Amino acid sequence: MLKIMFRKRLILKDLKQRSFKFISKLHQEFPVAEIYLVGGAVRDLLLGRLSKDIDFVVRGVSAQKLEIFLAKYGSVNLVGKNFGVFKFVPEGGDAHNPIDIALPRTEHSFGTGGYRDFDVQSDEKLSIEEDLSRRDFTINAMALDITTPKKMKIIDPFFGLKDLKKKIIRAVGNPLDRFQEDYSRMLRAIRFSCQTGFSIEKSTKQAIKESVARLNDFNREVTLVNDGERVESEVSETRIMPYEVIAKEFLKAFVSNPVKAFDLFDELGVFKELIPEMLAMKGCPQEPRFHSEGDVWQHTRLTLEKLASKKFKTKFHQKKLEVQLVVAALLHDLGKPLTTKTPQEHGVDRIRSNEHDIVGAKIARVICERLKLSSPEGIGVDPQKISWLIQHHMILVHGNVNEMRENTIEKYFFNSEIPGDDLLKLSWADIAATIGANGKSDFSTFKQMLGRTNKLKKIARKKKILPPALLSGEEIMEILSIGPGKKIGDLKDLLREEQLTGRIKTKAQAIEFLKKFE
Repeated sequence: MLKIMFRKRLILKDLKQRSFKFISKLHQEFPVAEIYLVGGAVRDLLLGRLSKDIDFVVRGVSAQKLEIFLAKYGSVNLVGKNFGVFKFVPEGGDAHNPIDIALPRTEHSFGTGGYRDFDVQSDEKLSIEEDLSRRDFTINAMALDITTPKKMKIIDPFFGLKDLKKKIIRAVGNPLDRFQEDYSRMLRAIRFSCQTGFSIEKSTKQAIKESVARLNDFNREVTLVNDGERVESEVSETRIMPYEVIAKEFLKAFVSNPVKAFDLFDELGVFKELIPEMLAMKGCPQEPRFHSEGDVWQHTRLTLEKLASKKFKTKFHQKKLEVQLVVAALLHDLGKPLTTKTPQEHGVDRIRSNEHDIVGAKIARVICERLKLSSPEGIGVDPQKISWLIQHHMILVHGNVNEMRENTIEKYFFNSEIPGDDLLKLSWADIAATIGANGKSDFSTFKQMLGRTNKLKKIARKKKILPPALLSGEEIMEILSIGPGKKIGDLKDLLREEQLTGRIKTKAQAIEFLKKFE
């Protein structure tokens, strides 16, 4: 109880610091008004976390009067005719992060599972308990009565505070009903579990298992078309749960806790419904001399674990994970089940997965585009870059790093158009998850590449960037009096190599060098 009282003081202090002066003004103008902080903001603040999304519910004041009042203290916009929700930016507030201020609401689901398929009605006289009953999980169904800030009290009709203390995610009421109302809540449960570290309550988890296939449900509409001579029917299908919504929950879960997201997506059947290609990695063998950690599935899980490790964050000075890198790590070996050959079945000398990087890159791009992983604003990934990372994640294995040309290293690790830094990080995580027969990972090629990239970085720091090419393709053609063709590209690469190694430093030296090829 003392902890809760302490949290209340922090909340009160936080409210004062966030330009929420309008709260006291509201009660002065409307003494009958009841003001509540609701939803995720209450959850986060009770956990001692700052919440970006601040939602209030105001009882006892009509929407019309509330809108007139709010306009005095900032900018206000009513969302929806019947919703009774205002997007409000108080004076001195952040225009990019408005506050939601709503009248109490009821929601009646149409039962389709669509996240927007609700009949929402606002009612200033509705009790706060009824408003909270429409919410998804108990830890999100709490309100903090701040009508009188010094006498704040928690409204908790579904025992969310108890679940908060036990670190449990539990659906409000019957979980099957909650998920039938909105299928995206299944993915939200997983995302909350990854973000908070909480476990999903047993009946809620079981309901997800039973309902997860509904993520792929479609609405089917038949339209009659009369062209004047005959009547024909046209059938159209649309996803009930848009991939854009799925993508947002998917990416947020994996960037929060990659390993937990991986395990929950597997356990609850989400991979089966959304990325069935993943399941082929289970039982796909790897050469034990290089992969004593197990099959491709176990290796992928371990790669995600290494990516989220303190060692990775320390080595690459990472405070938080980059979602593009996480997705690339998740999908990096998707090509192995399609390319793996074994001595028993194919007569090869050992287990091999030749060109799995190339095959996997193509599959990964299809998956990213199918799930619309580029769509969520602020967190979306580039399918082309994910594909590029996977196609080249074996770069340290396929060639002799010490014999690799400087201009090749520049091409892969110093090109602003491609994610070279992520390639180095993905290589490290992949190697860390590749456990040899001796129980250790072999970082020798990684260290060699790191040494060579650091050498180029020193050159870049001295000149602020890597030096520009001494001669363009057009200049080379003019100097040698030849037309365009493959030879020009080869000469450009050769000249760039001489420049980056320091053997050629000036334009005059470059011209002299080229004259050898006249």
